[in-house]
Amino acid sequence: MPKGIWIFVEQAAGKIRKISLELLSQGRKITDQTGEPLVAVIAGEGIAPLAQEAAAYGVDQVYLLDSPQLAQYTTGVYTSALTKLIREKEPQAFLLGYTAVGKDLAPRLAQRLGVGLASDVIDIEVDSEKFLICKRPVYTSSAYSFVEIVTRPVLATVRAKSFPVAESTPSRQAEVIERTVTVDPEDLKVLVKDVALLVTSRPALTEADFVVSGGRGMKAQENFAILEGLADVMGGAVGASRAAVDSGWIDNQFQVGQTGSIVAPTLYVACGISGAIQHLAGMGASKFIVAINKDPEAPIFSVADYGIVGDLFEVVPLLTEEFKKLVSA
Repeated sequence: MPKGIWIFVEQAAGKIRKISLELLSQGRKITDQTGEPLVAVIAGEGIAPLAQEAAAYGVDQVYLLDSPQLAQYTTGVYTSALTKLIREKEPQAFLLGYTAVGKDLAPRLAQRLGVGLASDVIDIEVDSEKFLICKRPVYTSSAYSFVEIVTRPVLATVRAKSFPVAESTPSRQAEVIERTVTVDPEDLKVLVKDVALLVTSRPALTEADFVVSGGRGMKAQENFAILEGLADVMGGAVGASRAAVDSGWIDNQFQVGQTGSIVAPTLYVACGISGAIQHLAGMGASKFIVAINKDPEAPIFSVADYGIVGDLFEVVPLLTEEFKKLVSA
């Protein structure tokens, strides 16, 4: 019988990504209902210290795939290493974050293992038969589907901020199992020579609790400095609509929408964004939405909790000053 709810723990520069902590927290709730162990799988180089951090979130076992060949993520090597482990141990479920890595890795695992895949999941329930039911948005989040995968393992990618991070218990211990990774030459079709990191003090777009985004109304690249000032005051991130990205005003890594990043911050401020359906699909799960637009008929106002009809070049600086007062108070 397949055993265990497994979480693929993403890490970068020796730190576990927040989405993985969210998955570990929810995984603990699921295993408490199913009576199975919670297992973390961590891949990389020099990752042994991360085992204790994962254990603090309720993990029973940690598989460490530690190898120089896993230092940088490459599709072939990671797919091969994880496929071998999953085939050998037969977990009940294998959950990944709906991230750049997860979206690349999960479909390939599904193909290798011959199992189904639920992508962009926002909730996981356990039914009376202890089967996992995955809830995912469809039709640009205007409806939801509930998916039961009959193959094993249940393979799913989960959207960031779908689950809260539980309080950690640093004293908790887990069994740590180190695995030797052997790489087939066929898996080395791509070799990562170097990774250019964007150095910023701002949080990742998908993990930020405050996001301020600009659209076509920003008019030029240099005007995004206005949004950056507000983001820095709030300790948040800057995003953009597809129109702003296509205009070359900001890099596509900052695009929010169905074809960009899916975000769900506590507060989302949309500046000069009309509210195209594909953009709404990327930020509609935000807890509070503030829209700033000169056009009172802009579709963005239909989803906003608060709307400001006005010139963003006047409104945003005023908001920045007011937030500064609140933060320093």
